[in-house]
Amino acid sequence: MTVRDVRAAYDVSREELAALLADEPAYRARQVWDGLHRRALRPAEMTELPLELRARLEAQLPAALGEAARRTADGGDTVKWLWDLRDGRRVETVLMAYSDRVTVCVSTQAGCAMACAFCATGQMGFDRHLTTGEIVEQVVAAVRAARPRRVSNVVFMGMGEPLANYDRTWAAVERIHGDLGVSARRLTISTVGLVPGIRRLADEALPVNLAVSLHAANDVLRDRLVPMNRRYPLGVLAEACAAYVAATGRRLSIEWALIDGTNDRPSDMAELARFARPLGAHVNLIPLNPTPGYPVRGSSPQRVLEAREELERSGVNATVRSTRGVEIDAACGQLAAPGRL
Repeated sequence: MTVRDVRAAYDVSREELAALLADEPAYRARQVWDGLHRRALRPAEMTELPLELRARLEAQLPAALGEAARRTADGGDTVKWLWDLRDGRRVETVLMAYSDRVTVCVSTQAGCAMACAFCATGQMGFDRHLTTGEIVEQVVAAVRAARPRRVSNVVFMGMGEPLANYDRTWAAVERIHGDLGVSARRLTISTVGLVPGIRRLADEALPVNLAVSLHAANDVLRDRLVPMNRRYPLGVLAEACAAYVAATGRRLSIEWALIDGTNDRPSDMAELARFARPLGAHVNLIPLNPTPGYPVRGSSPQRVLEAREELERSGVNATVRSTRGVEIDAACGQLAAPGRL
């Protein structure tokens, strides 16, 4: 039996786990499922199980993620993992502890096909979609590392475009909510603007948060910064966002990486305000973080503050996102898993 013949632990459904344990009492499947999810344990750590069963499950339910590297920053409050997947691909995950919350930023793809020039993941190109289990297991790893604190927030803002891997991502959302116990209102899915995915999200039962990586509010500039805009231009994107807000009652977030002399001018803020205001959107301003393939500076601290003030004078609520983990390439736009096994 090869590695490919064995399903990773978090890619096994409840029904498949019950079938795997068909020779055991019925309650064993519930015990193991609860141990994997609510308690974030490996089978070997489930001491309520017989030793022989633990050993069997360790072999039959392997981990999908192998830790290749772990780096810390911000006095240990930011942790970045480089994971080896079972087929040799690599992805990264970031855990961030704040005074009032603990957030994990997870990847949904190995690489990314969206080709945003200023994003390190976009620069590396697309490899493959992650499975539901590979996404969920990133959260479980963060839960284990964060103890005794509890992971309160999950953001799908790591490597990849979540809505391009919609079915697996949404299945992970349901598992993280239902089995790991994270509130839907503390789950945030980020997108560069895949309109069909936004419209599907509006019809889902769980009221998760939506964050749109906008970065430009005129089509000429956004075509250059975010190539997906050529397929779904701003007018189409705005309609989809309005439908999402109307259907869910959730406030839309807009992500805007401030690039010196490119999208941080007063005229850019005026265009952003005209896009955001009818949607009642909240704007997160993010000074551009450095990446090897995009040698352009982020806006100065002074210009970042001015941009926020200009938006607020225009009636748009805006905050400046705290930059975490820059020195370990763990900040927004910096995730890129180097090489393959």
